[in-house]
Amino acid sequence: MADMRLEIVTAERVVYSEDVSVVVAPGIDGELGVLPRHAPLLTMLKPGEIRVVKDGEESFMAVSGGFLEILANKVTILADTAERVEEIDVQRAEEALRRARELVEASSGDLDLERALALLRRSEARLKVGRRPRRRRNGAPL
Repeated sequence: MADMRLEIVTAERVVYSEDVSVVVAPGIDGELGVLPRHAPLLTMLKPGEIRVVKDGEESFMAVSGGFLEILANKVTILADTAERVEEIDVQRAEEALRRARELVEASSGDLDLERALALLRRSEARLKVGRRPRRRRNGAPL
């Protein structure tokens, strides 16, 4: 199968830049699967998991939201934050999720609740990805 270029970029760094065969991202209206030669598209992303298939191997990243653009066989994700599975500290992610749940319960107004729920969704996405099996470069589990 032909490949396409995937670039995942945040304001601080380039998180991922390689040729891949499949990208699955958390679109604002549901999960979005992208194969090579996909039609041009621009959509928002919600917090969630990005799944990438390269040379038959899957890898995972957490994204806190942003935009996905497909143009000329290139997928560009401009993310608020993005982390590879091996970069996520599961213990810290669990603590952040606990704090986010407390904020949701303690929210007094609509704006506070909306911010707390956004933090909760980001924390859940990080923890989901962080709990995935970590792999070495050769594909073997760590």
